[in-house]
Amino acid sequence: MQMTNYFILYFTCMAFLTSCQVSNRLKTHPHVFIQHKGREAKKWKLIWEDHFNGTSMDTTKWSKIPAGESDWNRHMSMDTACFAMEDGKLILKGINNSDSSRDSRPFLTGGIWSKGKFAFQYGRIEIRAKLGSAQGAWPAMWMLAELDKYGKYPKNGEIDIMEHLNHDSIIYQTTHSYYTLDLGRKNNPPHSGTAKINAAAYNIYGISWYPDRIVFQLNGKDTFTYPRITELDQAQWPYDQPFFLLIDQQLGGNWVGKVDSKQLPVEMLIDWVKVYQ
Repeated sequence: MQMTNYFILYFTCMAFLTSCQVSNRLKTHPHVFIQHKGREAKKWKLIWEDHFNGTSMDTTKWSKIPAGESDWNRHMSMDTACFAMEDGKLILKGINNSDSSRDSRPFLTGGIWSKGKFAFQYGRIEIRAKLGSAQGAWPAMWMLAELDKYGKYPKNGEIDIMEHLNHDSIIYQTTHSYYTLDLGRKNNPPHSGTAKINAAAYNIYGISWYPDRIVFQLNGKDTFTYPRITELDQAQWPYDQPFFLLIDQQLGGNWVGKVDSKQLPVEMLIDWVKVYQ
């Protein structure tokens, strides 16, 4: 009888724990959190966060973004001068390069991503941060596909939670994909919106991502929605796969314009990142 009661209690506890779970983690990629089907209709639960309270970046969650050939990453650097941890904040910097003998680039920038360490499919992300402003400054918070379900960029899509240019009083919130870039269908449906901000203050930037829409948000309020429209080309919605996070202080490029070196350094302060499913 006691053994029977033990098994009943065991299976009851297991059933309860299973019901509390909100995600599946892929066996081949245990850092990927796939939201359970139907969770979008229920209350959000926190699954991952970072408050940057240590003395160094948590390398189990983040890596520094390496340099590349695109406008957004051509100045990315591993240099410690581009990063700081102070008072529970991660500081990402855009600076003038003071040593051209080691690196010929005029500017260096700091950025982090969760590629290979954390990714999720559907859910809500919030990032509390304060932006710095300068001519040529381009701080961004965005997402790219972790597993490349549809092929090379832009076929997997891109979700830009927030981009800020120069001294603007607005942010841009955007989706990019093969559908919007290569096919040029940016208005069916509209793929981008803007929202007014005080960049010098802390704001909470985020999205709520569902199987049929991405709702962009600012300080908890909805600002712009990109819907899935099944009647359109399949390339319109590549957002049915896990994405990882990028947060970076970019400098220069065709969109933001030339950098005024006299206005540097510029800094983006990240207070915390939270992800829910």
